[in-house]
Amino acid sequence: MKQKPSILLVDDDAAFRGVLQSELSRMDFDVSCAASGEEAVRKVAEIEPAVVLLDLRLPAMSGLDVLSAIRSNSPATDVIMLTGHGSIDTAIESVRMGAFDYVSKPCPLDELEVRIRRALERQSLRSRASLLERGLTPPDLGSEFVGSSPPFKRLLQIIDRAAPTDSTVLVLGETGTGKEMVAKLLHARSARRRRPFVVVECATLQENLLQSELFGHERGAFTGADRAKPGLFEVAHGGTLFLDEIGEVSLATQVKLLRVLDASTFRHVGGTREIRVDVRVIAATNRDLSAMVRQGVFREDLYYRLSTLTITVPALRDRAEDIDLLAEHFVKVFNERFGVRRVLGPRALAVLHQHSWPGNVRELRHVIEAAMVVCDGDELLPEHFDTLPAAARGGAAGNGSAEGTPTLRHLERAHIAHVLEATGGHRSHAAKLLGISERNLYRKIRAHHLDA
Repeated sequence: MKQKPSILLVDDDAAFRGVLQSELSRMDFDVSCAASGEEAVRKVAEIEPAVVLLDLRLPAMSGLDVLSAIRSNSPATDVIMLTGHGSIDTAIESVRMGAFDYVSKPCPLDELEVRIRRALERQSLRSRASLLERGLTPPDLGSEFVGSSPPFKRLLQIIDRAAPTDSTVLVLGETGTGKEMVAKLLHARSARRRRPFVVVECATLQENLLQSELFGHERGAFTGADRAKPGLFEVAHGGTLFLDEIGEVSLATQVKLLRVLDASTFRHVGGTREIRVDVRVIAATNRDLSAMVRQGVFREDLYYRLSTLTITVPALRDRAEDIDLLAEHFVKVFNERFGVRRVLGPRALAVLHQHSWPGNVRELRHVIEAAMVVCDGDELLPEHFDTLPAAARGGAAGNGSAEGTPTLRHLERAHIAHVLEATGGHRSHAAKLLGISERNLYRKIRAHHLDA
């Protein structure tokens, strides 16, 4: 059975207490009463009510004194002040001291219920944000960063230098290079490590939904907004907000992002109240933002604000000497996950070195996973890598350059076509095997005219 919200009514007028207690109980609240400030402080400690309805004028201990005690001893409890017409200024002062709201006596019941429901709704949102916060703090992923090549070592050095700062970071790199992992490591090695790390997939949300997710919205702000919702900037307060695929954000949303970065304040969609947050922003993209600035599709001021520090994650082909270490690492990961003991033989490693890896480390991980699934022996062999083009597995090279070497574009097209064929045209499965998002797969399918 659902528990009724608990209310403590504090007023020295016995008749008023009796009537209001009866009406609030009829509204399905669990109502307790106190006739003095001292009794109210004791009862708050005993029952921890969700909301206190507190008369501003009480004998002995004043309403403001009671409010101060409640804010100190029970900060999760919201206080709504009940005030006479001659004490509005004092009621406003109570809000400055931490009261949730105030209502003039005699209290219109519908108005009082609205204020109580708002307080309870805010508590529910705070609870949701707290749960998200506890679940959104990633561990230090240093052990997942595998490699010994000079480009990879330089990457780790830059991360170690940038992590302790509070500067905004722009992470650049091709799809699948590990930009989100870089962002997580920056957070895990910063002073914000115990606070939330919140990921926003900018490319997957339409503009209105993205703004609602980022900045939250008020009840009734748009069709379907039946309740207020905090934005991810609020959820990430004290921590890090990771804006993945920032190059996909519209100019309208860019303006709002710039304002948060400059002033650390924003408003809910449909709201007027300024909300201040303390958030470190890390953005990532596989697009050329400087070119987008020149084309007029990305704001120059936002670009410079985001790129206070820039980290470029090298493509796998530029750190090819790390392929062996990465492949062995992924085999170990999947051995533990699947409860098997398989190894990569030299022939399998040779196959991996023949591929150009347009999907980078993510693609390598998915290729290893697929090979582990189809392998029924103790050693991974070339034939287990049937998600790779035939050229990489020792087959014909196919059409390419004048010297007989396939171009990177041809290899990518052939690889995507092969994976689409292997998955029966299922684009979601194909994207997973390729190690790229469905949105990027659709873009590549159109670019390579594979949708004809």
